[in-house]
Amino acid sequence: MTTGHVVLVGLMGAGKTTVGRRAAKALHRPFVDCDEAFVARTGRTIAEVFATDGEPGFRALEAELVAELLAVPEPMVVATGGGAVLDHRTRAALTAPGGPLVVWLRADPAFLAGRAQERAHRPLLAGADAAEVLARLAVERHPLYAEVADEVLDVASFHEWGTQPKKAMAARIAALVEARTDDQGSAA
Repeated sequence: MTTGHVVLVGLMGAGKTTVGRRAAKALHRPFVDCDEAFVARTGRTIAEVFATDGEPGFRALEAELVAELLAVPEPMVVATGGGAVLDHRTRAALTAPGGPLVVWLRADPAFLAGRAQERAHRPLLAGADAAEVLARLAVERHPLYAEVADEVLDVASFHEWGTQPKKAMAARIAALVEARTDDQGSAA
């Protein structure tokens, strides 16, 4: 039996929060954005934690948060931070038997650069060229996203073929959950 959780992974700017909110609504489930939950939990912004504890300190706290969310019995949709997969504990939780359905919102760094640069809460982009940083992060993280992902949605293809790409991605995720639920029901 799976946990029923849906977890979205991918680079910053891929649309995890917006798509996650819409998928949660379609599935009639709660939605949690890990970045927002992190700030609520710690009382500090991600940038503040990066500045005081460094990225390793942030990643350790982020891994604890993801583990706590996945332990919640009520199925929900969770949008992780782009680097959550860097922590081995998070990858283990995402790939554990009976674990969540993990959906990778895969997007080309050039596509994401303009979208991600606009957000002030992204400490890895502070004062940097977004395209360069995202290209480096893609090389580092794409193998990790592939390791944990049960499904991959190509963000650009949804943008090329539809007028409401995030709504379409959310509908696809809801269909994946329903198919997974049907498969488990028929296997029982």
